[in-house]
Amino acid sequence: MNNMDLSIVIVNYKSQDSVLKCLNSLAKMDWGDLTREIIVVDNASLGELAQVAKNYPEVKIIKSEKNLGMGGGNNLGAKKSLGEFILILNPDTTVKGNAILKLHQYLKENKKAGIVGPKLLNPDGSLQYSCFRFPKIYTPILRRTFFGKFAPQEISDFLMKDFNHAETRAVDWLMGSCLLARREIFEKDGFLFDEKYFMYFEDTDLCRRVKEKYGQEVVYYPEAVVVHDHGRASAEKPWYVAPFTDRLAREHLKSWFKYFFN
Repeated sequence: MNNMDLSIVIVNYKSQDSVLKCLNSLAKMDWGDLTREIIVVDNASLGELAQVAKNYPEVKIIKSEKNLGMGGGNNLGAKKSLGEFILILNPDTTVKGNAILKLHQYLKENKKAGIVGPKLLNPDGSLQYSCFRFPKIYTPILRRTFFGKFAPQEISDFLMKDFNHAETRAVDWLMGSCLLARREIFEKDGFLFDEKYFMYFEDTDLCRRVKEKYGQEVVYYPEAVVVHDHGRASAEKPWYVAPFTDRLAREHLKSWFKYFFN
C-alpha cells in the first residue's frame, strides 16, 4: 500500500526554462491534504537543471546518462516514484487552477477509469485537440502530406472534432502531455510506456493497452485545464524533406512503423 497520494514525473531535455515555468504553476496550487512528490528526469541534457535544484530543493532530480526518449524518461521517473497515482506532465505545460487535484479526484472516484487527462489549451487560450480516435495505418500520411487535403473528414474524425470538448467522456487515447494513471498499470507491466517508441505513439500505445489489456477507460476530463505550449516539431519541415533532415520526423515514422507492424 502506497502512503503517498501522487507522484508527478516531468522529463527534461534541454528545457530548463520550461520546467521552471511548469514548476511555478504547480507551486501556486492549493494541494489541500494531498501528499505528493515531484520528480524531474534529466534526460542526458548535460546537467542543466542547476536553477531547478536551487529554486525547488524539494524536487527530486534523477539524471540519466543516456537520452531515453519520452517513454523511457518517464519510466525512469515512475520507477523512482512512490505515489498511488502517477502524473505524466510535459515541461511545456502550465497547470491552471487546481487541475491536478481535479484529475486525482476523478480517478479516485471512478474505478472504471485507468487514465484521465485534462482539456488542453494553446497559449492563446484556444482549444488544443488532445483526445483522439485510434489512428488508421494511413493517418500519419494524411496529417503529414498534401494527401490530407483530399480527406478532411478522416482527419476531423481522428481529432474528434465532432463532439463538444466541454463534455467528459471515454475516448480511445489522449495526448501524453498530461496524463494521470493508476500505479497498478505500472506495477502490472513493470513500465508505463513501451520503450520501443523513443518518441511518438508511446501515448497511443499506452492508452490502447489500458483499454484492451486491462479493460479500463481512458477519460477526457475538461473540468481540469492545462495550457500546453505545443509545437509539432516533427512536422515543421515539408514532408518530402523532413525524413532526411529532421531526427524527430524520422522518429515519428519509425514509431508509426513499430505501432502498426511490430
